[in-house]
Amino acid sequence: MEFSELIRTGRAQAKLLRGPEAPPLRGTLCVTGHHLLLSPGPQATSDLWLLLLRRVDSIEKRVSGDSGTITLRCKDLRVLQLDIEGVEATLDIARSIEALSSLESVITSFPFFYRPKGLRLGDAWHFHPPERYYKRVAREVLLRSSQPLTGAQKRRCAEDEELLRAVLAGARPGARGFVLDTRSAQAAKQARVTGGGTEAKAAYPGWKRLHRPLERGWPLQESFVRLVEACGDLEQSMDRWLSQLEACHWLAHVKEALSTACLAAQGVRREGACVLVHGAEGTDSTLLVTSLAQLILDPSSRTIAGFQELVEQEWIQAGHPFQLRCAHSAFSHARPKHEAPTFLLFLDCVWQLGRQFPLSLEFGEGLLLALFEHAYASPFGTFLCSSEKERCLCEVRTRTHSLWSGLNQPKEQRKLRNPLYVPNPLAIWPSVELQPLRLWQGLFLRWIRPPEPSEVAWEKVWQIVTDKKTEGFEPTVSASEPQL
Repeated sequence: MEFSELIRTGRAQAKLLRGPEAPPLRGTLCVTGHHLLLSPGPQATSDLWLLLLRRVDSIEKRVSGDSGTITLRCKDLRVLQLDIEGVEATLDIARSIEALSSLESVITSFPFFYRPKGLRLGDAWHFHPPERYYKRVAREVLLRSSQPLTGAQKRRCAEDEELLRAVLAGARPGARGFVLDTRSAQAAKQARVTGGGTEAKAAYPGWKRLHRPLERGWPLQESFVRLVEACGDLEQSMDRWLSQLEACHWLAHVKEALSTACLAAQGVRREGACVLVHGAEGTDSTLLVTSLAQLILDPSSRTIAGFQELVEQEWIQAGHPFQLRCAHSAFSHARPKHEAPTFLLFLDCVWQLGRQFPLSLEFGEGLLLALFEHAYASPFGTFLCSSEKERCLCEVRTRTHSLWSGLNQPKEQRKLRNPLYVPNPLAIWPSVELQPLRLWQGLFLRWIRPPEPSEVAWEKVWQIVTDKKTEGFEPTVSASEPQL
């Protein structure tokens, strides 16, 4: 298939509206195989505007008279409006965007064509080898897995039983084991019908099972959709808006995820126990809990390099199905059951940790926003496919660039770093009540309201700290950071 076959109209005159704070752009709109471009013309002061078509989540079109309007709702939660001259041009461009933004073949996506200056294919794919990770956490006994496939007949697996016996034997004398199941007891019992189930108590001496159900799948996606809808309706009264935010239950999901991660971390740190976390497939809420628990316990995971390694090991290499979970964002009219913003929930939880412990994370909001955007649509290949097997079959590591190589360029580092970071060797135990948790305005409201005074002040702090470091000054604080 040639991309040209899907492009009905290559160009048209258009006006782009990007939001309440950005001035409109006028110029020539062009459709390519992977991008939408608006060229303001040689006399304009603004640069070429570019949108990766894969970022488009939904398209609405309407015509009136001899012109038309296309509204693009993007996976990064932007809403863009294109006013186009000509009815036929409007309809043809809309159809072209619809076709090119929903290509199913992985190898036709833009990462296989992206060749940025200064980067070489193969760079950074070797930054986070699993061998180094496992050596570092050899004595942090925190495991993850899918559910045991016991089925209705309560089958047993001798190898699995031996493995968990060996885990306890290798721990300190008298250590206990906890199986932290992220499903409800009822859901775990019902899973036997389809071949799943739970560990038999008698077959796993020394292990105790705890159920801490976390929402997953479509209910989590619906919560995300309702949150975005509420955030886009700011003209209603404050009381009604707050009521809508509460009704979507997003912060309740954040609370439950952090609470379960704290439970796992407490078992490892305060009780010296071995903790096995699992859910249904072991590729969603399981990864959410284990990655947050490591952030709480492990100071190295709170550095930029350590956090990248955490995402690589606990999400990408562990098989979180990004291609399925992040096929659409909050605006798509399609509602496949396999879509869920589990990775976004993880990033929101990390943002809450950074807000409660503003000195303990080397990275700031910029890195979290970048990961959110690239997980849903990216010129890099890091989040492509849904497993390591698929990435190998598509030759992702040899034919695309790694996101880490892009983010670790010196010019990108200022956007990612926390200027107030001071290494904290202690565990960070967040408050997990609903009251201290906050809406992540930097993500959910960033395209629909001007920067708050606090954000402007943060930029000034960045500049002051950067200038002081240039002069040889380094801030110092106590390692025992108070909770905010």
